[in-house]
Amino acid sequence: MTEPVSNLQSQLDSGKFVVTGEIGPPKGVNVDKCLHEAEAYLKNSVAAVNVTDIQTAVMRTGSMAVSHLLVSKGIEPVYQMVTRDRNRLALQSDLLSAYVLGVRNVLALTGDHVAMGDHPAAKPVYDLDSVSLLAAITNLEAGRDMGLDTKGNPNQLDGAPRFFKGACVTPCAEEVEPQIIKLEKKIEAGAQFIQTQAVYDPAAFEKFMNRISHLKAPVLVGIVMLKTAGMAKYMNSSVPGVNVPDAIIKRMADAAKEDRQKVSIEICGELVAKMKHCCQGAHLMTLGWDHCVPEIVKAAGL
Repeated sequence: MTEPVSNLQSQLDSGKFVVTGEIGPPKGVNVDKCLHEAEAYLKNSVAAVNVTDIQTAVMRTGSMAVSHLLVSKGIEPVYQMVTRDRNRLALQSDLLSAYVLGVRNVLALTGDHVAMGDHPAAKPVYDLDSVSLLAAITNLEAGRDMGLDTKGNPNQLDGAPRFFKGACVTPCAEEVEPQIIKLEKKIEAGAQFIQTQAVYDPAAFEKFMNRISHLKAPVLVGIVMLKTAGMAKYMNSSVPGVNVPDAIIKRMADAAKEDRQKVSIEICGELVAKMKHCCQGAHLMTLGWDHCVPEIVKAAGL
């Protein structure tokens, strides 16, 4: 058996229930706050920390730079890479660069359309999608890139990277069959672990997990911390594949302003506890409330 390339892979390979966190680079160069929160609240609570890549198409400091800074602080990053902004030349080059900078986990994503962000006039690229990006990473690991030399043979690399490759899925999508078909393609292309879009319905998630029992990649259920009832309603109306039940919205609505964070922690902990029997981890997206992660882990009984 090939040795794991990262602590995240090692823990998942061992069958351990794993928790990952997430930070978003700032819109600017003041990275101290996000690095402090990762070091203070995530380092000893999660196996790895996702670093978002120009999330929601809003221009920010890059995922690679912040991933490298996490490595320097002894925190294992999951380098999120979207295909929206770069062609195959840049994507492959950035993967090699990330590897040289100590990054070993990569999450391949297609990315939100530029129309959602603060530069709607930007030209979207989408030369590759998440499936072909995973195939490109697998190709790099085999010591070649997507190009051809002058004789028409695949270009050979002078040293190949090795990554732990991840992909995303939306378990509660209105049409779940296309999600399963694409997930199968992602795993065939090289995905080794799966993180999901936000899930708030344990019964629907378990049903989805039963549908993909033939796929052997470990799945980490995604949970976004709710800050207000209004946020939950917005996610229901505007985020495809997310369904926050009325009972959870009511709990947030009934909570006094000073108690919302405590109630949100309780909700996250309960959701993880209810779903941990049918998956191998949880991916906590706290949206700036990183200090809540240790309490969520405790509330989930982990």
